This record gives sequence, C-alpha cells and structure tokens, in this order.
Amino acid sequence: MWDALVIDPMTNALLFLYNILPGLAGNSFVVAIALFTILIRLITLPLNLRQQKSSMKMQEMQPQVQAIQKKYKDNPQKMQEEFKKIGYNPTESLTGCLPLLIQFPILIGLYRAIITLLGSTPQALFELTDRIYPFIDELVNVSEALPIPNKFLWLNLAQPDPFYVLPVLVFGTMFISQKLLTPSTKKEDGDKKKKKQDDNPMAGMTQSMQYTMPLMFGFFSLSFPSGLSIYFILSNVIGIGQGYLTRSSMAKEKAAQEAGEEIPKTTGIPAEAKVQPATSGADGRSSYKQPAKKKTSKRKRRSAKR
Repeated sequence: MWDALVIDPMTNALLFLYNILPGLAGNSFVVAIALFTILIRLITLPLNLRQQKSSMKMQEMQPQVQAIQKKYKDNPQKMQEEFKKIGYNPTESLTGCLPLLIQFPILIGLYRAIITLLGSTPQALFELTDRIYPFIDELVNVSEALPIPNKFLWLNLAQPDPFYVLPVLVFGTMFISQKLLTPSTKKEDGDKKKKKQDDNPMAGMTQSMQYTMPLMFGFFSLSFPSGLSIYFILSNVIGIGQGYLTRSSMAKEKAAQEAGEEIPKTTGIPAEAKVQPATSGADGRSSYKQPAKKKTSKRKRRSAKR
C-alpha cells in the first residue's frame, strides 16, 4: 500500500524527469531532483503560504496576547472572548506543523526512490524494473537508461557526503528559512522576549523550533543519501525566497494600513502674518492697512531715551 501510493509514483517521476532533462556536470539525475523539488514546492505552496502568514501574524500579536493572559488569568472564558476579538486562535500555532507532517511521507518516499533508482546491484535493478509503470516503460527506454550514474562532483548521490558539506548547508538554509517566520526584535527587548516565552509555552515552542528543526535535519543528513540532502537544500532555498517575499508583502500591507489610519496634519498661517487685501476707496486711493503695532508705555520710551 505504502509502496503503491508513495514510493512507486516518486520512482517513476524521477526516472521520467531523468530521461527528458539535460545533464548538469555530467549527471541528469541532479537536475531531475531539482525539478522534482520545484514541483513539490508548487503543490504545497498554498499550505506553506498560509502557514507562514499565520506564524508571522501570531508572533506579532504576542504582546496583545500576553496582556490579555495577564489580565484575565483567573477568567479563562473572558480570556477566550478577548482572544476572539483580536483574531487570535491559540490552536492556530499547531497548523505550523502541518507542512512538516506532509513533508515526512515525501522525504521517506524520496529516500527509497533515490536508493532504488541509483542501485547498481542485480537485485536493486530487478526491484526497480518491478516498480516501473507500463506507460513509463513505453516512454523511456529503460534498458538504456539503467543503471543511472550516481556521481556528481565529489558526491555519490546514493551515499552520505564524506566531507559533511551538505549537512552544514542543510542546517544553514533551514535555519534561515525558519528565522524568516519570526519578526525581528530589538536587542534590548531580549529579557522581555524571554519572559514572554516563559509565560506562553506555545511561543516558546515556536522559538525553540528555530533551532531544533535545523539541527535535527542537519544531523539526519549525516547519514542520508547526498541526493536527499540536495533536495533539502533546494527546498530550503525556495522556502527562503518565499518567506522573504511573504514577509515583505505583509510589511507593505501593514504600512499601508497604518498610513490609512493616520489623520493628515494641516499647517495654518498665524493670524498676525496674514496680509489684509488692499481695497480701493471712492477716491481711488488704496486703503491698505499695515498690521497694528503694539503701543509702548510712556515710561518705557523715556527710559529708552536715557
């Protein structure tokens, strides 16, 4: 059941892409992995966008949430009502795990597909021919396509990176991708931020995932095939671009909203500075009047003469 729903479709998709795409550094399989990564990101794009926007929104609302929790800590019902007023849903944070949960079957299936496609033993090739769909067999000359070359630069795509370059890149790209999901904070707000995390376990969990997830996947990449690590890196790079665009668009929307709420200030001219328009009397003479000067007292004028 698992093979039929996940592994076989991925194996056939990669084999088809491998045969129709040009090679990169003498290996078309890397290009097939890259295009497969783009297709997966496009399929999961609506879910990822929703998760990113939700995560950023929840993080920005934390000051309001903290104030409500402090004020109504003894009245849970009132607290929920206030949360509803500001549009905060405590369970919304859990949806951030949904894209990751969807990724796990993809990762497991891709792991098996890469191992199957890059196998060079007779048993591995026999297992591969068993998984190929009939219409793929007609489109692709399987006998000529197999075995698929597994060398790319210094890597064996079916084996872990011997120099640990890919695990470091997996960690770095995933960390940046996770970092883009949280709003930037000033350095002096560090103590307040830590206190908020202690008061709100959900916010603390979100912050801890910034480090635990990159570390976990970087550690897994030490033993994963290099082809799967390349998938991680490319997926994270796409996620970084997507997160940056999402963050920029949300910042523009927020700035436009704040600008729309501001009342425009008008600068008036003082009454003293206004010049009275000149009017002509019956005799044709101008009746323009200079602004009246303030009268000074006789005592002040005498003291000035002395």
